[in-house]
Amino acid sequence: MARVHVGSLSITGNFRGNNEDRLAVDPDGRFHLVADGMGGQSAGEQASEMAIELIGKGLDKELDFEEISSETVIETIDRVVTAANTEILALAQLEPRFHNMGTTVVFVVAAGGKFYAGGIGDSRVYRLRDGSFEQLTTDHSLTQALLDAKTISPEEAITHRYRNVLYRYLGSKEGGEGTSPEVLEPAEGDRFLLCSDGVTDGVDDLTLTGILNDGDDPQQIAEAIVAAALEGGSKDNITAIVLRLD
Repeated sequence: MARVHVGSLSITGNFRGNNEDRLAVDPDGRFHLVADGMGGQSAGEQASEMAIELIGKGLDKELDFEEISSETVIETIDRVVTAANTEILALAQLEPRFHNMGTTVVFVVAAGGKFYAGGIGDSRVYRLRDGSFEQLTTDHSLTQALLDAKTISPEEAITHRYRNVLYRYLGSKEGGEGTSPEVLEPAEGDRFLLCSDGVTDGVDDLTLTGILNDGDDPQQIAEAIVAAALEGGSKDNITAIVLRLD
């Protein structure tokens, strides 16, 4: 199994009063998570914190990281994420101040010699391999749905008024419908980026590719990505985890 080197950073940014993003870096390199909360102030923070804590603990407890059956690994990941979704939904119904809360989540999980990259919402996982930069997750946004239906063009999607409107997230009934992970054979030299939409609001793919390629220290790369998003005018919280394999 390739060795994983990790860097991460999450900041409030210039336009928000609080940081509703959360991240988790497993010290043993078994899983990495990014969540972007919504619902305003304490509600978004509560949702993203619950997602990170519940999914992290659930994976730790329920997933056999030596498991080589991809079907079993995906079933376990989805069960853990669905359980977190149920708890977030329940609290939102019980507690008036959390009524509108929800959160995205994306992950990279290492199990049985493979990587699993997936999520719910519009946070993203990218992979850079041999100069090719690829988005591994699909946005669960109305804009992506319109793109898929070929109703709008990729150029229109960049500034579309529905680009931040989600039809699936944790805290929604659709949040328990599976995480559709990409099953990946890790290779030496692979670089992964997990990020909230605060990154992609401020940095285009070409710039991200250049930064991910620059140097070997994942912490410096994560910091450079967050700084570029801030400089690029991102109006959200900004969170990035960078993985480098050797």
